Amino acid sequence: MNPPEPAAAPCRVSIVIKALNEEKRITAAIESALAAVQAVGGEVVLADSCSTDRTVALALDYPIRIVQLARADERCCGAGPQLGYQQSRGEFVYILDGDMEMLPDFLPAALDFMQAHPDVAGVGGRVVEMNTTSLEYLARVERGAGHMQAGEVDRLDMGGLYRRAAVQEAGYFSDRNLHSYEEFDLAVRLRARGWKLWRISLDAVRHHGHDAPPYQLLMRRWRSRYICGLGEVLRAARGQPHLGLVLTGVRELRLYAAVLVWWLVLLAFLMLPMPWAVRLWAFLLTAAAPFLLMAWRKRSARKAVFSVVSWCFNAAGLVRGLLAPQRPAREAVGSVQVRNTR
Repeated sequence: MNPPEPAAAPCRVSIVIKALNEEKRITAAIESALAAVQAVGGEVVLADSCSTDRTVALALDYPIRIVQLARADERCCGAGPQLGYQQSRGEFVYILDGDMEMLPDFLPAALDFMQAHPDVAGVGGRVVEMNTTSLEYLARVERGAGHMQAGEVDRLDMGGLYRRAAVQEAGYFSDRNLHSYEEFDLAVRLRARGWKLWRISLDAVRHHGHDAPPYQLLMRRWRSRYICGLGEVLRAARGQPHLGLVLTGVRELRLYAAVLVWWLVLLAFLMLPMPWAVRLWAFLLTAAAPFLLMAWRKRSARKAVFSVVSWCFNAAGLVRGLLAPQRPAREAVGSVQVRNTR
């Protein structure tokens, strides 16, 4: 069964702000969301994942609905959006991160586009990155993410406006088990049912992003299991109509699989019945090869080391996610109403 839909009268647009310890940015996020829905008619819902800072206290100063996870140990990237979606009542739903700000012109343009294209399930816009110095951001720029360009796309990373009727057809907004890749998971479930996704040439949000040092951020993502998301998506897709879209739609899946093969080759060199000197040289040369290749491609030893270390973390996370137990994705997320503005 799908989570029960709210009984209150529907509205045009729901902006759901998902947050965990966002006291530095939450007031800007809320104020920008309230201004955005004022132009089109709608509501703002804060879906809080049991913040331990002043996020909720600051949010109480605004006329918005506030709901929290019932259990802090259920925090993950999939649970927050699904929690907010369960409490929303808009014909269209936008999920906004707590470190983002809505820009005023996007919602009217997105609604007009969806009105003119009834086969489109979701519309995104340009993401204005405010943190342009981190290694992670620079790596994204170098890769050139095609799904962030205007036109028909295969997912709406960093947020989009979704048609509730399409989400209901796909079963649920986000898989409560996922620690990342929740937008990609929603996209493949929608596309497997014939819906389209689009990105228009208009700024939608400002994103402040993480300012932690890159290796510290990797460790944080390992501890939070954010790095397990791809394995969790793959596991959830087994036997489902969208499995093929998952296998072909994530370029990094092949990269992380190659890293796992690299590890197996290194292990084999240590165990093969060969002279120890041959084994040692074969091991060292094979271990060094990815670092040397990336240093040549990026013209930077620093970037090369970070790339390979990041691959290793993500490959380990892929395995960890594949092995993780999962709860039924359609099961309602437990919640506590902090304030209901209906």
